[in-house]
Amino acid sequence: MAVNSSNKSKIIYTFLAWTIGGLIFFPILWTLLTSFKTEAEAISASPSLFMFDWTLENYKEVLSRSPYFTHFWNSIVISIGSSLVGLLIAIPAAWSMAFVPTKRTKNLLMWMLSTKMLPPVGVLIPIYLLFRDFDLLDTKTGLVIVMTLINLPIMVWMLYTYFKEIPNEVLEASRMDGATIGDEIFYVLLPIALPGIASTLLLNVILSWNEAFWTLILSAANAAPLTAFIASYSSPEGLFYAKLSAASAMAVVPILILGWFSQKQLVRGLSFGAVK
Repeated sequence: MAVNSSNKSKIIYTFLAWTIGGLIFFPILWTLLTSFKTEAEAISASPSLFMFDWTLENYKEVLSRSPYFTHFWNSIVISIGSSLVGLLIAIPAAWSMAFVPTKRTKNLLMWMLSTKMLPPVGVLIPIYLLFRDFDLLDTKTGLVIVMTLINLPIMVWMLYTYFKEIPNEVLEASRMDGATIGDEIFYVLLPIALPGIASTLLLNVILSWNEAFWTLILSAANAAPLTAFIASYSSPEGLFYAKLSAASAMAVVPILILGWFSQKQLVRGLSFGAVK
């Protein structure tokens, strides 16, 4: 009976997991399929999900109308650049909070996290004016800065959590051997926490790649990433669903592929320290 009950539970949980996964993936599937339809089929009152005349015209028109690879390169530079800059700041910050805490460390961490709850529009005007005065509007440097700042609290929190799982005795032993703070971080801490650092980097790349609010506000033509590329396919005349789906697919597929190939590393990093 116990075996049968266990098997039933596994079947139920497996079914629920596949159902939830299917519901989450369905919008992406719908977008991919719609990108291969004509506009008439895309806006049909009763469109077929699979049975339609497949076409590549939407992709051809998107590539001929917009400089896709320029937007793609901008997304790579902004997402990877902000992630690397964020790590340079977050690693020493998380190290000091994890291994040299003060009475206000927890309050500081909570304050950092609370900044993520602030609506972006609340700081839109001062940030826009600062970027205008420092000639950072429509530049990749400006977007790297703003992406670093908005994701830094998450990076510090994640790294702080990973570092707290590392026994302090390991670092104390390195200090007894004469290691400096730099040696302690680069030769002891980083190799041990590498899975957590890698998952933090990957998560920040995904968050920066998908950020739309600040990229639409602070970029125009020169630094516009793929999120702005997608937005360019909405117009006062309405939405062209097939072309918009093609543009969305071209923006989403690269980060989906990255997530697919790095899922083991991401899960390993996110669960770092969970099992002792």
